[in-house]
Amino acid sequence: MSWFLMRAGRALLTLFVLLGFAFFTLAASGDPAVILLGPETNTAALEAFRQKWGLGLPLWRQFAVYVDGLVHLNFGLSYRTSGPALDLVLSRVPASLCLVVPTIFFSIAVGVPVGFYAAIHNGRMTDRITTMLAVIGLAVPPFLLGILLIYIFSIWLGWLPPSGYVDWRSYIMPVGSMSAVAAAIYARFTRSAVVEVMANPMIETAKASGLTRELIHRAHALPNALLPLITITALEFGGVLTFAAVTENVFGWHGVGSLLIESVAARDYAVVETILLCAGTTMILANFLADLSYGFVDPRIRDSRRSRLSTVTRLYAEKSPV
Repeated sequence: MSWFLMRAGRALLTLFVLLGFAFFTLAASGDPAVILLGPETNTAALEAFRQKWGLGLPLWRQFAVYVDGLVHLNFGLSYRTSGPALDLVLSRVPASLCLVVPTIFFSIAVGVPVGFYAAIHNGRMTDRITTMLAVIGLAVPPFLLGILLIYIFSIWLGWLPPSGYVDWRSYIMPVGSMSAVAAAIYARFTRSAVVEVMANPMIETAKASGLTRELIHRAHALPNALLPLITITALEFGGVLTFAAVTENVFGWHGVGSLLIESVAARDYAVVETILLCAGTTMILANFLADLSYGFVDPRIRDSRRSRLSTVTRLYAEKSPV
């Protein structure tokens, strides 16, 4: 329980710092009244807008009002639509999930086997080719790859729709451009993890015991390489969300990522803060689930946590008055 409370406290502090940094950064970058109404708008209209939305208050007061609203589950209203910010964000979530979920699935399905194959052929030509392709995948920005795919498959060949949602073909290019980078990350980390495991003395012991290569790879190499892969999967949630923000704008996809860029440009504080809150919560939950899964993958971690907990309980009992 103490481990859980410590993690929850860190998560809440992280979200508070994230929201505060985003709020004050947006406020310092421009006045929403001028951006939404235009610089040619008369002073009376600008002041009326600021009065309506509380923009005349000091920044610390505005942030305090927003945090107080969050405590009461009030995420604020959008400056542009005057509707609840949470409803606007949630209306875009399904479109983003249609890209994010297949991206994570395909990146794992492609990156992990490729990285594992390269590791068990360490130093050979296949390993060098795989490593080179992974480096290229990491080096090419997703937006550049998206533009290249549009040029080849939409403009030149005319096979796929260039933007928006038409039919199932509309998923191919955005998911493909995002999966290329994510799969390259999985391939690199899988290869490094498996190479490190294969250099462990236990592998030599397994070989000396007469186990086949396939059994060694399946029963020893891959399970011991799962811990770093779990960590990468948790971190990749943030990376995929970042890729989605860029990819959705390249392909005209009306998801949370495109909404974030539109809201930042309009200084729509409530919408930006809601998106960051949802993204931060998703990242924290992903890392929390990764921490929990460590104990199932490696029993030594679970036993270590139990040992630390019992030690803390014993020391507390010794210091407590009888």
